[in-house]
Amino acid sequence: MGDGDGFCVGQTADPHEWIEVRLADFNAPELHTPGGPAAKAVLERLAFQREVVCTSERGRGGRVRSFDRVIARCRIGGASLGDLLRQAGVAEGGN
Repeated sequence: MGDGDGFCVGQTADPHEWIEVRLADFNAPELHTPGGPAAKAVLERLAFQREVVCTSERGRGGRVRSFDRVIARCRIGGASLGDLLRQAGVAEGGN
């Protein structure tokens, strides 16, 4: 897991096969700012070792990558991970 709006997905336990994803529909506080560690903890609780389905999207600049991460809308059991983070009370406000 990266931070409160980024994590890795993969179909195997081999981290060399994982893809780093940045949520398209949620912008968490940066890890080193207030709320950042809490956002990461909630994302871990919601998504760790769960089946997550992600679909890539274009970001604000029209690109599907943000730094080294793929921008994607991700769902768990049909529910948007961004919405689940909001429902859990995670504040938005990162860069």
